[in-house]
Amino acid sequence: MKVVLLLALLTVCECDSSRVKGHTGQDVTLPCKYDRKYHGALSACWQRGEIPASRCSNPLISTDGLRVLTRASSRYELLGRLEDGDVSLTIMNLTEGDAGRYGCRVEIPGWFNDEKHHFDLSVATGHMTSAESLLTSPSTMTNSSEGEDGGQLMVVVVCVLLGLVSLLAIVGLLVRRLKLLHTVPRQHRHISDSVRFNPTSSTLQLHAQPAAVDNIYQMDGGEGGVYENCP
Repeated sequence: MKVVLLLALLTVCECDSSRVKGHTGQDVTLPCKYDRKYHGALSACWQRGEIPASRCSNPLISTDGLRVLTRASSRYELLGRLEDGDVSLTIMNLTEGDAGRYGCRVEIPGWFNDEKHHFDLSVATGHMTSAESLLTSPSTMTNSSEGEDGGQLMVVVVCVLLGLVSLLAIVGLLVRRLKLLHTVPRQHRHISDSVRFNPTSSTLQLHAQPAAVDNIYQMDGGEGGVYENCP
């Protein structure tokens, strides 16, 4: 349980995937953003297919966070505000050949810190309706991505809470077990351990615990005297 909880806390998803639908002859925007205020200007690139282990192979468009560096076609644009960390890709005048998977990579300094986002674009013939336009707008897809991130965060929180509850239950059982061990009465005691003789009054007191009343014996005579119970 502890191992599963630790893995749940340490595991971070480095990529996500969303489905986007476009129509031939129109434009579509695939969203990709990063925290410019926290990281500063970062390099980013777009390519078709899965993002490789480093950088982009055959990039469609790339930027250093300040300006566009390379562009494979004039149909690929970064129309968002680069100064706000918006490196969303806009594909102009869609064709059926544009359908497929696209990947965005934001290069964050450090080992395995790069952000990767993948989109599966489908292209339909004809004009897009107003409802479809709303579903494929950048703001809508961004909200959907935020909802998925919120769901993943909720799963992690639930795992952490379950782990804490299990840990507290185990600690409670251990504490109860220790208390029971310390409070078990010793019922078998030797009577010789609690014999007291009072020479001045010639009485012999036997204390057999856990008896409520002491047994007192009267001693008459000398060493060979008779011991009588004195209630």
